[in-house]
Amino acid sequence: MGVEKTDPNAYHASKGEFSDISDHDDGESTQGPPRRTLQRKLKNRHIAMISIGGVIGTGLFVGTANSLMYGGPIGLLLGYAVMGSIVYCVMVTLGEMVAFLPIPGGHIKLAERFVDPAFSFTMGWNYWYNWTIVSPAEISAAAILINYWNKTVNNSVWVVMCLAVVLTINMLGAGAYGEAEFIFASIKVITITGLIILGIVIDLGGGPNHDRIGFRYWKDPGPFAQYEGISGAKGRFLGWWAVLTQAAFSFIGTEIVAIAAGEAKNPRRTLPKAIRRVYIRILLFYIGGTLVIGLLVPSNNPLLKLNSGTAQSPFVIAIETAGIKSLPSIINACLLTSAWSASSSDLYTASRAVYGLAASGNAPKFFLKTTRSGLPYVAVLFCAAFSLLAFMAVSKGAGNVFQWFSNMTAIAGLMTWFGISVTYLRFYKGMQAQGIDRKTLPYYTNLQPYAAWWGAVSTVTVCFFSGFSVFLKGKWSTATFVTNYILLAAWPVMYFGARLYYRTKPVAPEDMDFKSDLAEIAADSYDEPPPKNKLEAFWQWLVSKAVPLGSV
Repeated sequence: MGVEKTDPNAYHASKGEFSDISDHDDGESTQGPPRRTLQRKLKNRHIAMISIGGVIGTGLFVGTANSLMYGGPIGLLLGYAVMGSIVYCVMVTLGEMVAFLPIPGGHIKLAERFVDPAFSFTMGWNYWYNWTIVSPAEISAAAILINYWNKTVNNSVWVVMCLAVVLTINMLGAGAYGEAEFIFASIKVITITGLIILGIVIDLGGGPNHDRIGFRYWKDPGPFAQYEGISGAKGRFLGWWAVLTQAAFSFIGTEIVAIAAGEAKNPRRTLPKAIRRVYIRILLFYIGGTLVIGLLVPSNNPLLKLNSGTAQSPFVIAIETAGIKSLPSIINACLLTSAWSASSSDLYTASRAVYGLAASGNAPKFFLKTTRSGLPYVAVLFCAAFSLLAFMAVSKGAGNVFQWFSNMTAIAGLMTWFGISVTYLRFYKGMQAQGIDRKTLPYYTNLQPYAAWWGAVSTVTVCFFSGFSVFLKGKWSTATFVTNYILLAAWPVMYFGARLYYRTKPVAPEDMDFKSDLAEIAADSYDEPPPKNKLEAFWQWLVSKAVPLGSV
């Protein structure tokens, strides 16, 4: 069946209403000759699992070790809760824009439309940096996990193995990536859900040692840790604040659905559903996971220190302490697949980010080269080359390298969220100026514009104070200072430098483009077939929850 020529969700500026009419009936870009581009190969279930578990990775499974050590069980839980509120606000902010305009380049291209080409330039290269750096971080964490079984083999062997898996998945194209992520994300969702249930059982005395832990570790060594031995409320506050940057690293990638929008089938239906599922991941996986970790492992356990050489996942520590044999190895294997999955997502996102930069004219045009099937192979290979930084784990130790990369990634991710929030505030202003009713959009929320303001202000604040530890007496660390502040300093330099070089200025609200690409987007939207049986109905409710366009 053909798609109807009219769609109530395409905005036509001259009429002040939505339709699929555009100045370019064929849906082609007017910038240059036609070329091979990305293709929509990510299915509904791919987007569903990517949004739920695609980037759950070593931040939650490994990085929480240091967070528990610094913040204590309550500090860990509160840190993740605060960061979760930021993430949710950023996601509903992003969701409103990408559900309306699911275009290649995601929020990078949206920044060009609604803020300033220089802002798009800055966001784009920041985002590319973010995902280029996080990939070696995940691979370094994979080396930590593998060292649980064997510390005699050089880490370079594990790095090569992980790189081969990640590159192979990405070179097979978006369809293969979607299938791999569906499998990997399913394993991660089952693993973290199982770990939370197992953790509750162990806490209540259901383990082989029948030790009922309860809230024992909240009393001794206590609900908060005294950061670096600093006594009183100051030490407890600094311990909680130290959790925030690591928590940001764990949440980084929640916005990946925006980058995947350009390759998603039926984007105007799948993306709003993906955005609505974000709270599930925040509440169940992150808040639930950190709560269980804080119950099962004391914050003074020496195995929590990532640069100790004997670091382990808090989940593995808890299971070993409970006396459950064999299961730690099984869980560690599942966590290893999560590192592969997250690293694969990292390379996918980095390559699409540089593709979006090239499409905007902010990167060399050869990054736009794709195969006949739509794979941006030049962008993938270019970004994969930076994953070789993971070999630093060989000489400096996987734990140290993971911490350095996670610091850089967290700051880059927070600045990405800042950019998304600023872009939305301009998008919101443009809608008001052009008389567009937000309730006619495929997705909207009544939390705006307050959610966007919370996202913008909180992310910059966390970034500014992220490296506070180096300013404590006797705690100076050049590596920590550089990894926390180099990108924060580079952001204004890139933005104002781009404005001077390209001679751009912010887009006026009345001049913002709410029309381009709508015809093609409308043509890609369709009603999904009804479920054939109860099993399909349950699955659709679980990952697809069909709702009418324009509802919330």
